[in-house]
Amino acid sequence: MPGARIELAGIALDRRSSNLGEIVVSCGLAGALRPDLPTGTVLIPLQARRPDGATLHCDAELVEFFASSARRLGLEPVFDPLLTSDAIVWGAGRVEWAARGYAAADMETALIDAPRVAAVRVVLDTPQREISPEWRSPLVAMLKPRNWPQALWLAREAPRAAALAARVVAGRRAS
Repeated sequence: MPGARIELAGIALDRRSSNLGEIVVSCGLAGALRPDLPTGTVLIPLQARRPDGATLHCDAELVEFFASSARRLGLEPVFDPLLTSDAIVWGAGRVEWAARGYAAADMETALIDAPRVAAVRVVLDTPQREISPEWRSPLVAMLKPRNWPQALWLAREAPRAAALAARVVAGRRAS
């Protein structure tokens, strides 16, 4: 996106600057809440639920722009609502939020306060392949041998999913 400023804001926006600008695109990973959304599913939600229960309505023009970008890449995006949570959603929590109509969860999008917001999220973990909530703090998670198999899977799949989200935002195929 010509002229765009890219900011690595961290998990739950823990490293964001105070002013993100007028137009903000949340680009990254999400955890599917429904079993019909496999790893690699592109989510461009029309709205996101804030942790306090309020709704962030995504900018319709930006949503359409990114949807067109995904389709040019041969991908059909999902537009269902996104849940922004303050923790990794897993187990019964996935079932509960899916029953409320949410497709996936992240920890960033609905924390953004800007006039125009959109999200491009790619599903990483799913109800069939959950990741431990300990991954909120990767160093802590890596110190526990029970998480090592997940670490190998994450090392392979997370970069692929993140690159796909970036390609949708940039509107181009991988080279």
